[in-house]
Amino acid sequence: MTTSLHTNHSTASAPGSRLAGRTALVTGSTSGIGAAIARVLAGEGAHVVVSGRQAAGGARVVDEIRGAGGRADFVAADLAGGYAQLRAFAARAADVLGGRVDILVNNAGIYPATRTEDLPDADLDAMLAVNLRAPHVLVAALAPAMAARGGGAIVTVGSWMARVGTPYAAMYTATKAADEQLTRNWAAEYGPRGVRVNTVAPGATLTPGNEAARAELDAMTAATPAGVVVRPDDIAKGVLYLVSDDAAMVHGITLPVDGGISAARPA
Repeated sequence: MTTSLHTNHSTASAPGSRLAGRTALVTGSTSGIGAAIARVLAGEGAHVVVSGRQAAGGARVVDEIRGAGGRADFVAADLAGGYAQLRAFAARAADVLGGRVDILVNNAGIYPATRTEDLPDADLDAMLAVNLRAPHVLVAALAPAMAARGGGAIVTVGSWMARVGTPYAAMYTATKAADEQLTRNWAAEYGPRGVRVNTVAPGATLTPGNEAARAELDAMTAATPAGVVVRPDDIAKGVLYLVSDDAAMVHGITLPVDGGISAARPA
């Protein structure tokens, strides 16, 4: 009966004010977790850039946000592109947001769930580019301006799998562990200049893209304290906390939003 207690609350409500006057860039936000983050941040008053490769999906998210009274624009981005392309994307997003990015959410990620010997070279290169290189380049492009203005917030979406060993997806979990270390370093580097940097680590999360694996996700989460799968809105609310003033003294942490899968197994 636990599932009846876990509801997927809609984020399509009238804009709040926790992020009023702020701007946000959310990578990989045309669907799933990223789209939920974009909706939640916009729902609290932020002007959000929705980004990704799928213009149609981006337009849908932007329309949802605007229909709920929020502000959003779409900026196309291929985070597996070259360094110049990534920097141009950061500049374009800042321009669309009126000249500044106050909040950066590094959400985009590639997750080939294969055995080590089955991982194609092209997938390995793309994963390193999107999961590690892109966040590094975007932080380098945007964090100094945040610091110069005296404040900002950066959140990278990691994974509960970064802290456990699994018999598959070795490189994916390694990139997420590296993202956590980047967060700690960036907190030390930019925190003294007013920029807070943190990570949110989702658990087994049900999204429109993995609905076919619902039975497997249910089995993975049945023995967790929550007893149910994580939803994109759960992750988005964790991100909202970390980028809001409520987390003013939170620097360099990894916040698990995973139903307890990484911490406990009920008897």
